[in-house]
Amino acid sequence: MADPRYPGGGHATEGAVETLLPGGVDPARARVLWVHAHPDDEAIVTGVSIGYYGALGATTVLLTMTRGERGEVIPPALRHLEVGQPGCPDTDGTALGLYRVGELDAAAAAMGLTDRFFAGEPPAHDPAEGFANGANKYVDSGMSWGPDGRPQPAEDVSPAALTAAHPQEAAAHVAAAIRAVRPHAVITYDDDGGYGHPDHVATHGVTLRAVDLAASAPDTAQDAWDVPLTWGIESDVNPSDERPQASIHGDLAVKRAAMAAHATQITLGEDPQGTTYELSNGVPQTLSVTETFRLLRRGGR
Repeated sequence: MADPRYPGGGHATEGAVETLLPGGVDPARARVLWVHAHPDDEAIVTGVSIGYYGALGATTVLLTMTRGERGEVIPPALRHLEVGQPGCPDTDGTALGLYRVGELDAAAAAMGLTDRFFAGEPPAHDPAEGFANGANKYVDSGMSWGPDGRPQPAEDVSPAALTAAHPQEAAAHVAAAIRAVRPHAVITYDDDGGYGHPDHVATHGVTLRAVDLAASAPDTAQDAWDVPLTWGIESDVNPSDERPQASIHGDLAVKRAAMAAHATQITLGEDPQGTTYELSNGVPQTLSVTETFRLLRRGGR
């Protein structure tokens, strides 16, 4: 089902800081972790910030919770990868997920990511917690519209879906990654998930729980890590609030290149200097060179 995705991407307000890092941290020595739900999210809403900190020499790391198995496919030549389309080789999105891993690799290269991994892959794996679904991974929950008009998981959501996982289990895997990376800043969605996708909302909650778990490690072999700053991606859906805001300005060409890598999901405007793109709903949207964030947590609580 087509969705509205990220209308606008948020706007910087007066007083917004121009860094995601705590004071006194040299960007060239910084470690930054982005936690996203599906391949392509990292490029659409954080491609500027990932490229910006990579260019400064920071260690930039991406944790993706699912492989986007239930995404809609735009190019006709690849439409057979979409679940439910003629010629699709499976009913669970395995083929599309594998294809989108390749797209994510290309996007990661375009943004200069230092490292990337999925939930369930080291270091985003807590052996003591495991996976109750038996799949050793989480899959895309898909999306449908509920009777209240709000997004909800697909009607045929998989038992292995991220939204079906116990939040404590998923958080333990993310916490393992946080303890391993020891990031100065963690970036994920705000509580609305940007536009309400259930996997985005779940990722927000799981990440905040993981930040709390990572700050103590009584039952693990890892040292605890108290994340100094945790940020939520701001969109125009978010109401105005008084939380501290950060605004990052970066290279539009880097963001475009990362988005272009996700050809199953994104169509860019034909002008190579253009700032428009479309998703599966076909609605033109603006590609911004500025990304804004709201502070979710501060370390030392």
